[in-house]
Amino acid sequence: MERGKIGFVTGLTAEARWLRNAGFMVGIGGGTPLGAERAAEKLVCEGAQGLISFGLAGGIQPGLVPGSILVPPAVTEAHSIYPADYRLSQFLGGALGKPIYAGKRVAASVHDKELIYNRHGPCGIDLESGAVARVARRHGIPFAVLRAVADPADFVLPPAALVGLKEDGAVNLPAILRSLLRHPRQLPALLELAGHAKAARAALLARLKKLPERTF
Repeated sequence: MERGKIGFVTGLTAEARWLRNAGFMVGIGGGTPLGAERAAEKLVCEGAQGLISFGLAGGIQPGLVPGSILVPPAVTEAHSIYPADYRLSQFLGGALGKPIYAGKRVAASVHDKELIYNRHGPCGIDLESGAVARVARRHGIPFAVLRAVADPADFVLPPAALVGLKEDGAVNLPAILRSLLRHPRQLPALLELAGHAKAARAALLARLKKLPERTF
């Protein structure tokens, strides 16, 4: 598979710029299952021969710190499991550890994360990998996941974090400011989360720079 035939589905416009600069096909899912499905389908229509779900994830497995890289061996949902392609996972650095959980909504509280871990045992959660995996299976092409933990299992997401992204992958600053005006006490947690996300993006960018020029 040629490097330029690998399609990455990501949530943020900033991440999309990194990936385009690295020579990959890119679709922006905006951090939602529906957006990711549309982006993945568009990439396949444009000629992508493999799909990768890329970006931030919530930590579900205890002990994973912000910036922990996840290349899970599979994506799990309530009643389905989608094994990641071995060669694509090796290209990303090798699949390790537990599967990632395909969430329908953000796991914002420690209680939410504990419930998911006790029921499904994943390393993390995101809202796009399940859609990418389904599209890949539908078209009979390989997929894999490259994510980094932003909020660890013991971190409670502040309300502003749940409204901070537009459908096109841009940061929704007005919505964040409105949330802060309604709940000013969340500011310390929001600033802490910004630090966590910075560490996660730095880890993703470092891994991206290490990907081999030749694929398979």
